[in-house]
Amino acid sequence: MLVLVSYDVSTRDEAGRRRLRRIARLCEDRGQRVQNSVFECLVDAAQWVRFRASLIAEMHAAEDSLRFYFLGNEWKRRVEHVGTKPSYDPQGPLIL
Repeated sequence: MLVLVSYDVSTRDEAGRRRLRRIARLCEDRGQRVQNSVFECLVDAAQWVRFRASLIAEMHAAEDSLRFYFLGNEWKRRVEHVGTKPSYDPQGPLIL
């Protein structure tokens, strides 16, 4: 399933900037950045449980926020892109 993950992390102090880097790194490991704080993550149900738990463990609930948009397995007909930086197809062929 495709999950759109967005986050807003307070960067008022060094701890916040550290949380921002850690959350971004977790998202980079699981998906493709489509905006500064927005990632498309293609995961199965088990991966999603672990990924979600790791994101929540990194955030500070009083200062930060996470949003998850579940686009499901039929995500290709639900995503429209206009403009620069076209995204790749995470289920397409991988040529090395």
